[in-house]
Amino acid sequence: MTGANRWSPRPDDAPALQNVRRALVIKLRHLGDVLLTSPVVSCLARHAPQIEIDALVYRDTAEMLSGHPDIAQLFTIDRMWKHLGPLRQFRAEAALISALKARRYDLIIHLTEHNRGVWLSRLLRPKIAVAPAGEFGWLFDRSFTHRYPVVGGNRRHTVEIHLDSLRRIGVYPGPDQRRLTLVPGADATEKVVRRLAEHALAERSFILVHPGSRWHFKCWTVAHMRELIRELQARGWRVVLSAAPDRAELAMVDDLLEGLTDVVNFAGSLSLKELAALIGRARLFIGVDSAPMHIAAAMGTPTVALFGPSGDIEWGPWQVPSRIITADYPCRPCGLDGCGGGKRSECMEAIGSNQVLGAVQSLLQETD
Repeated sequence: MTGANRWSPRPDDAPALQNVRRALVIKLRHLGDVLLTSPVVSCLARHAPQIEIDALVYRDTAEMLSGHPDIAQLFTIDRMWKHLGPLRQFRAEAALISALKARRYDLIIHLTEHNRGVWLSRLLRPKIAVAPAGEFGWLFDRSFTHRYPVVGGNRRHTVEIHLDSLRRIGVYPGPDQRRLTLVPGADATEKVVRRLAEHALAERSFILVHPGSRWHFKCWTVAHMRELIRELQARGWRVVLSAAPDRAELAMVDDLLEGLTDVVNFAGSLSLKELAALIGRARLFIGVDSAPMHIAAAMGTPTVALFGPSGDIEWGPWQVPSRIITADYPCRPCGLDGCGGGKRSECMEAIGSNQVLGAVQSLLQETD
């Protein structure tokens, strides 16, 4: 090997990772955000296989990373601790800190500006602590050894922004090390296979439609979605519906089902792992910018995603055959909760069912 082949540029202050034995990746956000951190774990494990990698997430998002083959321990914070009362909350927090201290981390990778990462960095005292750059206050500035710049403005995918935390310390992901990882598990898979069999649905014989989002301003109109489902059925496709067990999403599904027949409705009846297993068996996924859209990408299911006020470059389906549908509005992506803050996004409502149907047919042909 020549010297030219051995040489590779690195940050001047990149640490020596060969002495790192244990790392903690922190991502305190929502479901999709947590799933999009999975390549950080995979990439770090490939480049430094001696490191035991743990993760810390909110309890309600843990299924996005549980079962990840490169995570040694998955720690969680319950958002409900704050409702336990001061004493019980203190005990829960103290137990977590004690468990984390016992792991003796050499490296912390904090992927948000959440202040909890500041205190954990100070309490756990790793040799290397990485966090995003930004104006987050003097304490944040002084709590990390390395800061990575965040390229915002819908110019860089969130997965790549996360991976910048590794690039900052001299770890450069290869093209095959950036995939999402989500493991449904045997129990969830077996349950979904049984439920599909009850409806005479074989693998890849149906299209999965997930119309909802926890943010209503990201949703398409019920009338357009109903029209799209009718057109899919007219072309011989069985359609399966899914939704979160949320009152607003279930009400949307009830409205959507009016006038439709022969739609298999799994809305509100699946765990996140079961939803992943279901999406993984679909021929195609149709939905909006939501956690299930990211699950579809992780499961390798071709995806048609409708985007309105959120940025499709930053949040689009990652490394999966896909079509992104938008309306030509000069103000999007604005990131606002509906036009004028009114919870309705005209750029979503302007997307026509024929536009989406064309994308579906094109993607089906491409992935046949």
